[in-house]
Amino acid sequence: MGILGSEESVRVELEEIQRMLVACAGLQRRKDEDEQFKGVRVPSMGLVDTDDADKLVCVTSGVSYLGLAIVKKLLARGYSVRIIVENQEDVDRLREMENSGEMRACNNNISAVMAKLTEIESLSEAFHGCLGVYHTSAFTDPTGLSGYTKYMAEIEARACENVMRACARTPSVRKCVLTSSILACIWRGDSQHDLSPVINHDCWSDESFCLEKKLWQALGKLRAERVAWRIAKETGLKLATICPGLITGPEFSCRNPTATIAYLKGAQEMYSNGLLATVDVNKLAEAQVCVFEAMDKNAGGRYLCFDDVVDRQKAEKLALELRMPINKICGNVSAAGDVPARFRLSNKKLSSLITETHGCCDREC
Repeated sequence: MGILGSEESVRVELEEIQRMLVACAGLQRRKDEDEQFKGVRVPSMGLVDTDDADKLVCVTSGVSYLGLAIVKKLLARGYSVRIIVENQEDVDRLREMENSGEMRACNNNISAVMAKLTEIESLSEAFHGCLGVYHTSAFTDPTGLSGYTKYMAEIEARACENVMRACARTPSVRKCVLTSSILACIWRGDSQHDLSPVINHDCWSDESFCLEKKLWQALGKLRAERVAWRIAKETGLKLATICPGLITGPEFSCRNPTATIAYLKGAQEMYSNGLLATVDVNKLAEAQVCVFEAMDKNAGGRYLCFDDVVDRQKAEKLALELRMPINKICGNVSAAGDVPARFRLSNKKLSSLITETHGCCDREC
């Protein structure tokens, strides 16, 4: 998206976007609005009813491919949403959504706040008044060929630690949903001969194996999730983690390209072991909201979320959408050469939760 602007230039541009949105909505800004969240609050993308604190939630990277899907699901269920804005790229995306009219119908329920994932105090102020937080932020390195480097794994873990600590120190925040990945569950060395053939929410990737094989995104998700659970245990913060497969959906190959490429490192081995799975972004967002609401009734822990395990036919479709050779996904296996997979993914825990909540989502993930 180009060179990132300074914090002040981002703030100025957000002010301009705010004026555009308020003009479209015909709203009057409250006189005391600029006094809220001093130091981090930026003019909102509309007026949020802060008196309804039980329906105000915060989404990190709310303009990302997944973040935006979660925001839309939350709005549809009557929540007010506060979006974390981190950099110029986020501002560009906000402007793009406003110019396209994408946010005009619901901008009275959305606010934007500037916060740095490197600063706990900044995050805590941004979370002020929210009953819960969805931490969806993911990190990519545009200079890396795979889109994700060892350095990004370290950044992701540190940022997740900051978010969790900010949640724990913010009195209004009662719960947090963290987006992890199936990658944090499946990568285990062959030396572990007693491996169960079923991969579920109890399974964890092996950190030394990820380091050895340079599976950086798996490493980042693994470390981020582990530090989140450590802090949740220390502080009593109510936490749930969602471990999705490769996120697909409308225009995913062009709207979420870097994360997609990073996820597919090791795709051939995942495919041969029956562990390459996908999930539609909207179904994933529905599952996140279902889990968030069920946390009030003692739901929690880890949840695997996927629609399909990729077979040869689905691999061909995926390769076509990504414009990559089929052997990058399947290796050199012929169309008739698939053998029974060594492992099987299970999302039974999430499926059972969705069934118990009487279809809070349109269908299971």
